[in-house]
Amino acid sequence: MVPPLAVFVATLIFKQKFDQQERQAGLTNIVMGLSFITEGAIPFAAADPARAIPSFMVGSAVAGGLVGLTGIKLLAPHGGIFVIALTSSPLLYLVFIGIGAIISGVIFGLLKKG
Repeated sequence: MVPPLAVFVATLIFKQKFDQQERQAGLTNIVMGLSFITEGAIPFAAADPARAIPSFMVGSAVAGGLVGLTGIKLLAPHGGIFVIALTSSPLLYLVFIGIGAIISGVIFGLLKKG
């Protein structure tokens, strides 16, 4: 969930570094990210892999690490926000995903050439 949500965060905070089409794609990425669909981040990663991929990796690692450290379990293999009730700690899970997305989005925005 983190990479597409990170794209949304980056296009929201660093608007000047993204063109109109990228900003519109950023808006659709929030829906995709919440649905556990990572494909919305692929065009951004393909266009600028040296900046996007490491940014996405850092935030995803932080989110995954926090989830792992707290022992949160997700009983469904896929589904995003639609299966959030199947986590052992829904609110904390969402907080950790948000933290990862913000970290990735800020890093991506700072690294992106404008």
